[in-house]
Order: sequence, then C-alpha cells, then structure tokens
Amino acid sequence: EMLVTDSLNRIDQILQLKPLPVPEQTKESQDNSITLEHIAFSYAGKEKRAVDDVSLEIKPGQHVALVGPSGGGKSTIASLVARFWDVQEGTVRIGGVDVREIEPKKLMDTVSFVFQNSRLFKMSILENVRLARPDATREEVLQALHDAECDDILEKLPKGVDTVVGAKGIYVSGGEQQRLNIARVMLKNAPILILDEATAFADPDNEVRVQAAFEKMSRNKTVIMIAHRLSTIKNAQRILVLTEEGIAEEGTHEELLEKGGVYEKLYQMQFHK
Repeated sequence: EMLVTDSLNRIDQILQLKPLPVPEQTKESQDNSITLEHIAFSYAGKEKRAVDDVSLEIKPGQHVALVGPSGGGKSTIASLVARFWDVQEGTVRIGGVDVREIEPKKLMDTVSFVFQNSRLFKMSILENVRLARPDATREEVLQALHDAECDDILEKLPKGVDTVVGAKGIYVSGGEQQRLNIARVMLKNAPILILDEATAFADPDNEVRVQAAFEKMSRNKTVIMIAHRLSTIKNAQRILVLTEEGIAEEGTHEELLEKGGVYEKLYQMQFHK
C-alpha cells in the first residue's frame, strides 16, 4: 500500500509541474557554442544551491569534461544546458541565444543527451533506434547501428534488427543497450552532445566498443562529458573540476596533474588504491 501511495504521489508531483515558458518570438542560434553567464540554480525545496554563480564558455566543436566530487553540480549544469530546468539567475546561451528564446523543438534537435542508464522499449531494435528520427529509412538506421559498433549485437539476435527487445528469451546487456542508445543519438545527429557518465560499464569488451562509438559520434560536435571515472576523459580538450565552490580548476589532463590540486587527488584515489 505504501508503494502505491508513493507512486501516486510521484505521479501527482509530475502532473503539477508547469511546462517551461515558450516565448512568442523565438530566435535561431548562430553556432554550436555554449555560454553560461553567472548561472545559479537550486532544486525545489532545497535551500542550498546546486549551482552558484558559474560562468563558462565552450567553443563550437570543443570537447569539455566536467569532473569533481558529487554535489559539485556537474549533472545540474548539463540539465540546464538542455533546458530540463530554467536557471534562477544568469543565462544559458547556445550559439549566442538564450535557451529560453529558442523554440523547444529546435532546442531538442540541437542537443542530444546520453544518460548512464538509457532504456530500450519493448519494440524492435529498428523501431527503438528510429525513435530519434521517425522519418529515417531502414538503411539509415542500419548505418547508425554500424557506426555505433552494434553489428555484433545484430548478428546474435534471431531476427537481427527486427528482433523485439524484451521478447521471450531476448537479452541485451547494459553495455549493449548503451551502444544501441548511441546508435539512436547518431541517427539524430544533433550538433551538441551531453554525455552523463555514459561509459559506466564493467565489462571491458563493451567499454572498448562504447568508447569507439563515442569517438565516432563526437566528431565535429560540441561535447560536454560528465565523468566520475577519469580514465574516460583523459583526451578531453578541456577538463573543468567542479566543487561546491564552483569551478576549482581547469586545464588538460596533464596540466591538472601537474597542478597537484583537486584533480590530482581524485586521480590518485582512482588509480593508486
């Protein structure tokens, strides 16, 4: 009974959420840059700010990683760029335009989000991937699957791309689900990618394939990577270390190790246990 009550309360909370306002006059972003200007945000009912006075500029095509202890606001910043919520102070701009002035459908086409635990639906793999772009041809879906290193998954399934996920006896591992989700993102082909701890998988074979798929997916795109495992972001052009005080450090992997600050401590903790 408690479970039912809890579920009903959650549904009630969702129904009470107000949709984000849409302006009468929308604007087109100029490029795929991302600018945060003194942004602040706190979650409903929480006094403490999840993000407080953070400013950041990401150039078009730049790959930036956000790292740091939990509670530093990494996921919150990513969510504000995708406009899951609106900032309470400051401004988030994409291509020089405030995200609140971009038409929501256009913003959805501009930003792709890859979560840690992206789910597949009980439909064929073809239909699952095609959700990203419903007008895509079968060939385009197969190409996206190929680019996302999914050929081995299709080969072992009884009906290949037409196999229904979750049907009797059909099992897809977490790492395989992630690659299928990357195929979805590749098909969508949005210019800005946000990867929220997207390689958090144990088995090495899948991790190698997921990384290879990411590299293809990220070419010529503006990328924000949120990482807890530092091995996944060594090659980022810029690494930002976020703590509760804001951006504590910034630089490449090598530069930050030399500084001997927060990043170096995190690195030592992960690799010299």
